[in-house]
Amino acid sequence: MTPHSTAAPAPRAQVDVPLVAGIYRQLLLALGEDPDRPGLKDTPERVAAWWSEFLDHEPGRTDTVFAQELTAGSDQLVVVRGITVWSLCEHHLMPMKLEITIGYRPAGQVLGLSKFARIVAAHAHQLQVQERIVDGVAADTGKATGSPDVGVVAEGEHLCMSMRGVKQGQARTLSYNLGGAFGGDSPLGTRLVMLAAPGGRA
Repeated sequence: MTPHSTAAPAPRAQVDVPLVAGIYRQLLLALGEDPDRPGLKDTPERVAAWWSEFLDHEPGRTDTVFAQELTAGSDQLVVVRGITVWSLCEHHLMPMKLEITIGYRPAGQVLGLSKFARIVAAHAHQLQVQERIVDGVAADTGKATGSPDVGVVAEGEHLCMSMRGVKQGQARTLSYNLGGAFGGDSPLGTRLVMLAAPGGRA
């Protein structure tokens, strides 16, 4: 159970909405469609606006923490699961749906619960691969919580596999980044992976 080493993409400029709309108009023509017919008349502009909404997404603050006084001898584990997010596969520009589970051991402070969803969204609203999302969420959770003990598990359904190629609609991809006390063959890492499974219990 080791972290992935998928390199992060370079920062990108904001979406040029008029240019994207023009490209989609040309795409419709190339597909043999009439972009001026009633059903498609405003489609290029709608799709371009969606690209801006998706890629220029602003997740908001992800660093709100609260001081925590642990009971003597306490060894708490915080697990947030059931975070569902959509992203886009950078290889085929097709959607992928991920179920994310995040676990960490508090190091004197706890992260506000809504911030986990915002951290996930910050990484999902890009052209992505599942492994890079997992690595990015793990790194940012570690920074936000100040804890070296962070584990992230993601189960993904990829439409590039469900709708094209082998068309395996029931296939799922599992990936994880387990650091600190979650790493190696630790019981804590195994427990987190079990918790992340559908209906999972530790």
